[in-house]
Amino acid sequence: MRVGQNPVKSVESIEAPAAVTIVIINYIPFLAGYYAQSLDVLKRCLASIKANTAGDYDLMLFDNGSCSEARSYLLEQEEAGNIDFLFLSERNLGKAGAWNLALAAAPGEVIAYADSDVYFHPGWLEAHLDGLAAFPNVGMLTGMPLLSPEKYSTSTVVWAESARGVKVERGQMLAWEDFWRHARSLGDEEEVARKFYGETESIRISKSGKHFFAGAAHFQFVSKKDILEEILPIPAERPMGRVRLLDEMVNEKGYLRLSLPGWHVQHMGNTLEGSHEPAAEKGSGSGGFWQWGPMRKLLQRLYDRIFSILYRQ
Repeated sequence: MRVGQNPVKSVESIEAPAAVTIVIINYIPFLAGYYAQSLDVLKRCLASIKANTAGDYDLMLFDNGSCSEARSYLLEQEEAGNIDFLFLSERNLGKAGAWNLALAAAPGEVIAYADSDVYFHPGWLEAHLDGLAAFPNVGMLTGMPLLSPEKYSTSTVVWAESARGVKVERGQMLAWEDFWRHARSLGDEEEVARKFYGETESIRISKSGKHFFAGAAHFQFVSKKDILEEILPIPAERPMGRVRLLDEMVNEKGYLRLSLPGWHVQHMGNTLEGSHEPAAEKGSGSGGFWQWGPMRKLLQRLYDRIFSILYRQ
């Protein structure tokens, strides 16, 4: 039997969600090895959002089965009002599985997605929204200059080459310094990065005096909710095995994949070094034996093997 009336019935209205939902997916299984600084990186990510985002937005964070220290921090942030929607998964659903849940649940008309190791510069959201408005049917817009394989953006190039008032240029339009600034955050070796840079031409697309690069990144992008609804769900079978499917499906649906020419966001990686400024160049001898290419590869394989045994999904 009900005693009294639910007081919520007397509430005449509720606050509508913001037009923009910032969605962050986080995974920190433990605070050692590869993940030793990951909680600090997450803190810097969220601090940069709070400090450098203008306008109305909601922040949604999906935690993909992290350790207790990370979950405690996120609960504190929610309690402090710094996170609007917090999802705590008891297990790692994989990147695609987390996308399927978080992106579908985000209430905004515009979704600004990022991994938890992305730093946001002042004015980043305005620059993305301006980019979305400049072109029709943008499926993914990334806030930094990118050099990416054309095969993931064929629809973008086909549209640009046939659209009135749009200019397409090919060649080394992206400076090496911009390419290397991002590539080293991914742990790439300079020799390998220079080979890819020399073999891959950038495609610059210009319209009404605004320049963009063909290609986007699934670690950070802005899109419209109704476009993502056409693409989701993405098959989720491995923790990181199918993330390229997002790039492929956006392209196959005919939507544009673009990146901004300026640095509005930056990938930090798993350390705070160079998290919001270009990292200083290191001399060829820096790091000694442990930075020697073959030794780094051997240590990484050993670490990956240990991780797969202890944290097998």
